[in-house]
Amino acid sequence: MKYWFYCSFLFLHTISMAQDSPFPYAQIPSYPDTYSSGNILSRMVDGLGYRYYWATEGLKQQDLDYKPSGEARSTFETIQHLYGLSEMILNAAINEPNVRPADWSDLSFRDLRRKTLEQLRQASQLYSKLSEEELAKAQVIFKNGENENAFPLWHIMNGPIADALWHAGQVVSFRRSSGNPMNPNVNVFMGQTRY
Repeated sequence: MKYWFYCSFLFLHTISMAQDSPFPYAQIPSYPDTYSSGNILSRMVDGLGYRYYWATEGLKQQDLDYKPSGEARSTFETIQHLYGLSEMILNAAINEPNVRPADWSDLSFRDLRRKTLEQLRQASQLYSKLSEEELAKAQVIFKNGENENAFPLWHIMNGPIADALWHAGQVVSFRRSSGNPMNPNVNVFMGQTRY
């Protein structure tokens, strides 16, 4: 009985904390009742959002400045790259081109984090509503000056989503190396975090 009470308290406390978060993905959203291509793609984005949220939660300046070597990106530069990937994931959902070159140097860490999470949430919501026919027509579009190239939506999975998962893992590794490890209560399998 005590264990059940404790679990119930922990679950309600976790939900309360997640609702108080100023950014999405403190907890992974409930999964849909049905399987569809759009729902599966949406869930992949949700998994990325949850991992990104906790990879970047509580980062300090020393973490943002950290580089594993002179040639590597810093944590902050990796977060800028993740922002660009989240933009690509959203743009594919709305069939908007990714205009290159892009410059996000004026965005602070907090702005990058908030916008990345919001773009992922918006993309997830859009993908979940797309039919199989709409997904088949969706494209990843790049525009550089007058040049425009389009690729099938398949590339959003093996490209930006997989790449963003990779880089979120790098942020976790970098922050451990800079002395500020990620919250050990994050459970990526369940998509929940104990507080």
